[in-house]
Amino acid sequence: MPNPVSKEFLWNARVYFEDTDAGGVVYHANYLKFFERARTEFLRALGWSQRSLLEMKTCAFVVSDLSIQFKRPAKLDDELQIRTTLKNLRRASFIFDQRAYKGESLMAAAQVQVVCINPEKGAPTAIPSSIFDTIENMLSVEMTANK
Repeated sequence: MPNPVSKEFLWNARVYFEDTDAGGVVYHANYLKFFERARTEFLRALGWSQRSLLEMKTCAFVVSDLSIQFKRPAKLDDELQIRTTLKNLRRASFIFDQRAYKGESLMAAAQVQVVCINPEKGAPTAIPSSIFDTIENMLSVEMTANK
């Protein structure tokens, strides 16, 4: 079960055979899947599933920019912890710092910008107030607690 939502969200993933390449290590593109799932679980922990977002018909989150660095190879059956930190919250976008760890070893790191779009128009739109306010509140509580 995911940890309570804070500025850093933790989500565990196991490496399965389908995640590996012919060399027995995680295929590079599969880190994107791990990171996507962690962002999805981050939103779910805040109370929004992907389904509920689609049913609203006013908001879909899409990746608009991504930078990733591969540090060490993860292998079959490794347990990874995906650490997701919200670095920047704007009216229509988020920037996440995401890192995959095996124990204390950093395996991969990514910076991901996610934009809210209107799914019917395909154009950027403001993050719904209910989501934006919840995240903004979470961040301000976290920052106050750290003072």
